[in-house]
Parts: sequence; C-alpha cells; structure tokens
Amino acid sequence: MDLKHFLRNNNKLLDKFNMDLMFEAYLTHESTSQPEPDDIPHTKDPVWILGKKYNALKELEEIRKDIRSRLWFSYRKGFVSIGDTGITSDKGWGCMLRCGQMVMAQALLFLHLGRDWKWTPMTKDKLYLKILRMFEDMKCVPYSIHQIALTGASEGKQVGEWFGPNTVAQVLKKLAVHDDWNSIVLHIALDNLLVTNEVKRLCLQTSKSDGNPSKDRFLNRSHLSKNSWKPLVLIIPVRLGIAEINPIYLNAFKACFTFQQSLGVIGGKPNHALYFIGCVGNDVIFLDPHTTQSSGSVNNKENDQERKIDNSYHCQFASRLHILQMDPSVAVCFLCRFESEFDSLCDLLKDNLLSTGKQPLFEICEERTDHWRTVHPRELKVESSNSKSLPFNVLELSGQPLNDHSDDDFEFL
Repeated sequence: MDLKHFLRNNNKLLDKFNMDLMFEAYLTHESTSQPEPDDIPHTKDPVWILGKKYNALKELEEIRKDIRSRLWFSYRKGFVSIGDTGITSDKGWGCMLRCGQMVMAQALLFLHLGRDWKWTPMTKDKLYLKILRMFEDMKCVPYSIHQIALTGASEGKQVGEWFGPNTVAQVLKKLAVHDDWNSIVLHIALDNLLVTNEVKRLCLQTSKSDGNPSKDRFLNRSHLSKNSWKPLVLIIPVRLGIAEINPIYLNAFKACFTFQQSLGVIGGKPNHALYFIGCVGNDVIFLDPHTTQSSGSVNNKENDQERKIDNSYHCQFASRLHILQMDPSVAVCFLCRFESEFDSLCDLLKDNLLSTGKQPLFEICEERTDHWRTVHPRELKVESSNSKSLPFNVLELSGQPLNDHSDDDFEFL
C-alpha cells in the first residue's frame, strides 16, 4: 500500500492524532503557565505602602516594584553557628527576629536612600549594599540574627527560643546604641502612652560629627552639633482587642499606614510573626519571613552567586490578610528623620487616632506625671460588685515601675 492510498483511507485517524497533540500541548501550557498572583486586588480603593498612596488599577507594577524594593528577611540555613550553640538555622523560631530586622532595614533605606528609591536585580548602589550587609547572618555585623539572638540570650531568652515583639524591640534598641554610622534613637512607647518631651530629650542629645561627609550629606546636615536631631525609630505597642481585633479600631489602625513616617507594623499570630507594610480596603499587605533560604553574603555583588543572594532579599509578591484575622497585639513603627517630622507625626496621630469621636489607639502627652506606674488589673482589689470594668492598663500613683513579664506586653528588659 502506497502513502497516498494510506492517507486517503486514514484521514479520521490522522485527524484524531492531531487533535490529541493539540490537546496535550494545551494541557502542558496550562500546567506550566503561572497564575496571576493575588497580592494586590483590582480595586478602586487606594493601596497604601509605607506612607505612599497608589491606584491599583493604574499603578499595579509600580506597587510591586515598591514592595520588591523592601528588604525581606526570611528564615536562613547554613550560617555559622550562633555562639557555641551549634544552631545554624533560625527556621521555626526566628520569624519575630526577622520582622525586627525588616523594620530596622526599612528605616535605614529611607534614611540614606529616600522613600522613592527603587531596587532592581542590577542594583549595585554602595549605600544599599552597605545597609544590606548590616543584616547578614554573621556575628560581626550590627543587626545580624547572631547579634539579636545573643543579645536576647543575655537578657534571659535562650538562642533558639521564640521572641515576642517586646524582646525584639528591646534588643534592637540595645544594638542601635552601638551603631555609630546611623546614630539612630530607638524609642519604645510603653503603657499606651507617647510622651513627646521624653522623645525630644533623647533625640536632641549633644552629639558630634564623626567626620564622615557622606553620612552628613545623606542626613541633609552639614554637621552634627549640639541640639542636632538624631533620627528616631519610634515603636508604639498597642492592643486592639482582647482575644481578637475589635472593629472599632479598624480606621485608626489603617491610618497608620498612610503617614509618610510609616515603617509598618510588627504583628501576626501567636508564634507566627509577620511584617505588615501596607493596606488596601480592610486587608493588610505583609511580608512573610516563613520561607527558608540558604545563607550567604552579597559582598559587592560582583558575581552570579552574590547577585543570587541579593535577589533572595527581595520578595517578588507580598501577601494579604483581612485585618480582623490578625492577632490584636501589634507594634506600630515610624521613622522621624528630623524634629519637624516628629512634630508632624504627633499632629497626624492626634488628628487621625485621638480626635473626638474616634477610638484612640493610645495617648499622647508632653510630660509624664512623676511616680506613675502601670498596674495589671489582676493586682487591683475590687471592693464592690458594682464596680465598673477596669481598663486594660491602669495607672496608679506609686514608687517604682512594675515589670510584667509577659513577652507580649512590652516590658522593660
């Protein structure tokens, strides 16, 4: 039988064969194509990322570029042992430490490179690389997992033990004291109270120039002298409910992401820390540290391996979560590079969070009343069954401050 005769008598067979090939190709394409990520919804609601407003319908790629420009710190494996513990990975216990690193890293990026700076895989900016190296997984750098874990250990938190938000905030405060390059003041406003003059006294302490002209230039100062303002990282721990977030706090909480001083929010779920960088509608946008990657150094980003390491510090797509699904204990974070920015922030907080008719997240005053301390409600004796319900924090005139040892209540270490 010749070929022409075979084809004439087997057209149906060939047609079926061709259709099978086409269908297989279609299935292969469907299985390998990437679905559209659900990071940013297509909505008319404004999208806020660390104080910057976007339109999701017109600026989706710009939003994603902004998110990719944030330094993303996740679990790492294969780094040098933390002290003599033999621990070479923070998987399973380091998520809150990584969230603390992300807050501090965003502060340094904004301080030195500005809010509008964008990262790309080709970025080799010397200041950017210097900032990134301050967080790498080795003991000798200022804000490494090693430094945070070992400083926590000196305060009673064993290496490998899960940190609460208070511990990481207090440890970063201790580490910032030794960071001469940035001269940052990290202040934690305890007891739901921000005392403005306390902050100003800390940030206006006498300081001298270290002779680094590039530092002075990027801080927009010709020199650091008496009464110069030290950049402020302000952390305000708040509780937005008892077991879950109370909806009355939603608008005030979302407003925190709209201020130009915003550094985001540390929060998440119990033993599951997340770094929230923005909001859209009633959803919060966050970076999740629960991805384990290999440790390595970016150095000067000269070869493929160093470029790969640099890429691993930038998340391609953020995640979203409804605000009411968050744990009610959060820490709201801000950066005030200058005194004028702190004054502006205080005005914004008063207008948006503390004004009449709104449920306040915390209180602001100029000076703290002498000898006032926080007392946990369980310490108070209720003498009458008709007594009114007690607030979450109660102030009592007394002598020394009382330390509550719950890690989520932001006690002093």
